[in-house]
Amino acid sequence: MKFTTVATAGLAFAASATPTCLAFAPTSINHASSSSTRLNVQMETPKKSLPKIEKLKIASDYLRVPLDEQLATEEIGISKDAYQILKYHGSYQQNNRETKGPKDYQFMLRLKQPAGELTPDLYRLLDNLSREHGQGDLRATTRQCFQMHGILKGDLKTVIASIMNIGSSTVGACGDVSRNVMTTPAPFDTPAYNYAREYSKVFAQLFRPMSPAFSEIWLDGEKAASVETWAKEVEHHNIDEKMLYDSGRGIILKDTTEPLYGTQYLPRKFKIGVTVPGDNSLDIYTNDIGCVVICNDAGELEGFNVMVGGGMGRTHNKENTFARAADHMGFVPKEDIEEVLKAILASQRDHGNRDVRANARMKYLVHTLGIESFKKLVESYVGKEIAPWRPMQDWKYNDWMGWWEQGDGKLFYGQHVDNGRVKDEGSFRLKSALRAMVDKYEIHSIMSPTQSIVFRDIDPKDKEGIETILREHGIAPIEEVDPLARLAMACPALPLCGLAQTEAERIMPSYIERVRAMLTKMNIPGEEIVIRMTGCPNGCARPYMAELAFVGDGAKSYQLWLGGSPVLTRTAYPFMAKMDTDKMEETMEPILAMFIQQRMEFEAFGDFCHRAGSEAIEKYSQTYVLGSVTA
Repeated sequence: MKFTTVATAGLAFAASATPTCLAFAPTSINHASSSSTRLNVQMETPKKSLPKIEKLKIASDYLRVPLDEQLATEEIGISKDAYQILKYHGSYQQNNRETKGPKDYQFMLRLKQPAGELTPDLYRLLDNLSREHGQGDLRATTRQCFQMHGILKGDLKTVIASIMNIGSSTVGACGDVSRNVMTTPAPFDTPAYNYAREYSKVFAQLFRPMSPAFSEIWLDGEKAASVETWAKEVEHHNIDEKMLYDSGRGIILKDTTEPLYGTQYLPRKFKIGVTVPGDNSLDIYTNDIGCVVICNDAGELEGFNVMVGGGMGRTHNKENTFARAADHMGFVPKEDIEEVLKAILASQRDHGNRDVRANARMKYLVHTLGIESFKKLVESYVGKEIAPWRPMQDWKYNDWMGWWEQGDGKLFYGQHVDNGRVKDEGSFRLKSALRAMVDKYEIHSIMSPTQSIVFRDIDPKDKEGIETILREHGIAPIEEVDPLARLAMACPALPLCGLAQTEAERIMPSYIERVRAMLTKMNIPGEEIVIRMTGCPNGCARPYMAELAFVGDGAKSYQLWLGGSPVLTRTAYPFMAKMDTDKMEETMEPILAMFIQQRMEFEAFGDFCHRAGSEAIEKYSQTYVLGSVTA
């Protein structure tokens, strides 16, 4: 089923796709004339009562109630209200949808790992916890952290307390707060890369939830045995002082517990990414805030180029929900960066759409106002104008897999992980290999934004030993991994995700094999295409940035999306709905044939689809004869 022109325009983020309940009057913003931004933007009359989720947040007593009561019951699961609050603590309640009979509730726990960093002690702990209290494996996410599945309710406290006491956390891994702060996973020892890692941790600390509920529930009110590792590394930034600084312009709330979030926290989740010019290994344009380190010729930090308003989630058949790439807002000097980011968060906190949760992400606020008016809104909180975006080198994408020199005499090695699943299965024993490497070499790791792992600070003399461990555990060297698989991502989907409409992680390997067979058959085996798959439209694997994406829309069907950039700077467009999984080849072959015949020299598949457009590709496909074109 092809999308209609109207549907395509709506899903492709046309200007007419304006979310409801976000009618602002941008011309009324006057940041020079008022100290309170609450008076500067005219919103529609709010609903008579708050939505249930907003009432629940207020009534939760800063994320305690009713979770604390529900955890104490003998039931294997918790109530819907308690589940909503549990998300802020880093966990989702799930059940195996393929198991018949009563629901076998279990919990997925997600870590908070700013900059994706993973110490040897933390990996050992996660390895042990997953075997003793989980389903035995670990899952690398698309936001540079591990999550663990299969934890029983009675084990949650043991698992979370163990993680907190070793200097890590699950706080803010989920919920309507700032999520795990991402950065490029490449551990190069250069000023720009060092600043990117450092400020990822700064921003994570700046926007951490402050409620004592976390220590009260999981540590019985005691302090964790170890301070979070990233907090210790950036304590010289005096982050609490910067967090609490009140300019009197409406950023800081009159709330002693949560001065930035208040009792309602944010309208929806909030994502931040940090990188260096040219390195788009983290999908920087998919974040609510993206910061790019800007250094002078001497390598000294001058500030950050800041982009705003990215986000992936959408809903099928709701054209006022859409994926969106972030807009360039401007350049912020290093001395102002914390205050400007606080102002961006306050803009979303105060003016984001709390009435319609499907339109609550900041991307809809930026989309509705337009980037210039949104910038003025931010400036009204800051009290000064934001400078223009500084020119930078062009973006490139690299997954940083394989061996690299760090620049300090050490090496790093990127280990590809198919769809993020770290497991032992038959002769493939990746989980045991990682444990052996950590135990022998005390290796520090960085989680990749593409569900893989980078081992850092490796002594060159240990290279051969590491390769031996991987080989003995059945792990193929990176040269033997199909480039399509290296570029691919899929969300977990079935059987545990409650939102999944169809398969993703479990079926993606077969899709990669099928696309590879088509490329070989059509004599273009060297083409490298960014392919992503999700089991629903929420976009956890960031499908809408891919050159080719399959988005689940039925039990055995997918929407087909085309035209994302190979360097991940623009969104794709919807080409087909309800593509039967058995008809993938007959759907894709005409598109690849047109690519072969009409591509420009060195033009990537996604760039070709973007240039050609949906209508031209559909017209070509209607008259194409299968098997008639090869390169």
